[in-house]
Amino acid sequence: MVLRGYVPTSEETLQTLAALRLQSLNSDFSTHAPFPRLEELFPPHVLHARLPPLPHQPPTKCRGARLRAGLLAGGLWGQALAKQRAERDQRLRGRLREEGASTMAAIVEKWKLLQGMGRPEAMAAYVALVREWPGFGSTLFDVDLHAVRPRLDVVQGQPWRWATLTPLSLQSPVGSGPQRLWLGIGAKAVSLYKPGEPEPLDSFCYGRISSFGASDSSTFRLSVEDRDLLFETSQVDEIAQLLNTYLASAGAQRLPQPQEPPTSPPTSEPTVLPQGLCPVAEPWQHRPPVGSSHS
Repeated sequence: MVLRGYVPTSEETLQTLAALRLQSLNSDFSTHAPFPRLEELFPPHVLHARLPPLPHQPPTKCRGARLRAGLLAGGLWGQALAKQRAERDQRLRGRLREEGASTMAAIVEKWKLLQGMGRPEAMAAYVALVREWPGFGSTLFDVDLHAVRPRLDVVQGQPWRWATLTPLSLQSPVGSGPQRLWLGIGAKAVSLYKPGEPEPLDSFCYGRISSFGASDSSTFRLSVEDRDLLFETSQVDEIAQLLNTYLASAGAQRLPQPQEPPTSPPTSEPTVLPQGLCPVAEPWQHRPPVGSSHS
């Protein structure tokens, strides 16, 4: 979860987590201790994010200019461009090695500070640090939110709305296109996150979910009160199975079941779960551990 970037936190905390992992694996620092590869300790995407972006090359507009560019690309000019790209890639690889060495050195320094901490204590500190994120315990799925629309049984004939979500609402600005999000499914609620951000855009207690199901093999629909949310994902079955598991233990008076898109208005009222099932989370503020005994 941490190495895949699913715990949004600071680089300092990520380095501390890596040091705790080393302490749990190797005990106290030693120059003779085996070192895992950096990508086994620290999220690789954080290092790649430090690299400068590739230069943008505007597209060639004129057909004649494209033809001339194609001819040049096949000659000496093309060889020069290939050489420039190779040199640029070599510089980026060198920069990545430097960033990796700097990060590993910072991790080792933090590891040295953990001297005397036992393996169970290091593992407990690691888990407790990760648990500070409010989304801990949820299973996260990469999804593309394609649309938010009013429920068919609420507003007939309403066209799909492209969604900009901060938070989700039918009054959100229209026209931004699909958004890449994290769909977090937990024991008490379903939440939507912007990747890398600790606070959710919106959370739905299970009492607010009226139905869900697969529109096709890569499209998942979640009906929340008066809204239908349409996601594109390669994990439709996994999402549906996990929702079923949590809904079965949610204690609702009426549990929504996977179903096809509604063709007629439902006759039953939405279920309201007991109060306090989904309390509002406080803003996440990481507090660094104090001493080796803090978890």
